[in-house]
Amino acid sequence: MTSRVPALLVLEDGRSFSGLSFGAQGETFGEAVFSTGMSGYQETLTDPSYHRQVVVMTAPHIGNTGMNTTDEESRKIWVAGYVVREPSRISSNWRSERTLEDDLIAASVVGISRIDTRALTRHLRDRGAMRVGISTIDTDPQALLVKVLASQGMAGANLVSDVTTQSPYVVQAVGEKKFTVAALDLGIKGMTPQQMAQRGIEVHVMPATSTYADLMAIGADGIFLSNGPGDPSTANHAVQVTKEALAARTPLFGICFGNQILGRALGFGTYKLKFGHRGINQPVMDRVTGRVEITAQNHGFAVDAPITATPDSPVDTEFGRVSVSHVCLNDDVVEGLMCHDVPAFSVQYHPEAAAGPHDSGYLFDRFCDAMAGN
Repeated sequence: MTSRVPALLVLEDGRSFSGLSFGAQGETFGEAVFSTGMSGYQETLTDPSYHRQVVVMTAPHIGNTGMNTTDEESRKIWVAGYVVREPSRISSNWRSERTLEDDLIAASVVGISRIDTRALTRHLRDRGAMRVGISTIDTDPQALLVKVLASQGMAGANLVSDVTTQSPYVVQAVGEKKFTVAALDLGIKGMTPQQMAQRGIEVHVMPATSTYADLMAIGADGIFLSNGPGDPSTANHAVQVTKEALAARTPLFGICFGNQILGRALGFGTYKLKFGHRGINQPVMDRVTGRVEITAQNHGFAVDAPITATPDSPVDTEFGRVSVSHVCLNDDVVEGLMCHDVPAFSVQYHPEAAAGPHDSGYLFDRFCDAMAGN
């Protein structure tokens, strides 16, 4: 087991926690957020949506099942820092190839362990997500606080260019090819094109700088807007691409960040949530069917659409009638949008559910129906 050294965590409101190092030693800064997932820590770490965030795990024991190549959602670990109560001393799983701490060290991710993550989570729930610093170098809380206050916050952060692919790549359809989809990579997870491929979709993952013409040049039957990090108010290019798709009546499906992009294209605003939704146990109601789904989520911003815009009573926009198709049962946050006059819809969560529940896989089938003209 890696030797531990004293480590310090300081929040921007001055509250501090002393513990021991976990992962790389050094100093890091980001936005402190908490994830309520009991499992799936590898998918969380490699999800580009967590770029520049320091993730606090609410489950007390992390690292039990190790790490493997198969479950990686992208090319690297993206979190800015990692906070756990008790790191597992061993990795015990037939799929384990490395320990969690080995991967954190290799990725130079600074973490902290042996702190009261329950108290930290309650603090963030009450006070809201905020900037944070973790250090094994500076153990003076006041000195570290000065550095935290000098670091950049998440509001107004344009991070898509940091995570998007630099060149297009293709995920081939499994079996008979039925559709071609252009996926605008705003921070896509690897399981998402795999889920589409399983349904006979050939997925072309395109850089975030791609124009609408670029996306359609591959012969796309539909456009997919992926998840991603940062403030959606900064993603003006993606919004313009989406508006062109709506005007052309191109079938479109967005998730997470993509939901916020569709919302902006339809004329709605976005806002920062107090502490966001992160984890694999978030309850959402599909207002079309009345079905409740347990969903995987990671977002700190939401669409400011009227909750009264039900599927039976939509509101008018530049692109026709729109309703709020899904809502979070914990706090009534908008979790999905449905266009009634153009073939476009979105959800605020992750239907690929890696790791997590598989209640929402039907959304990929709904996308296929839209591309088939149903």
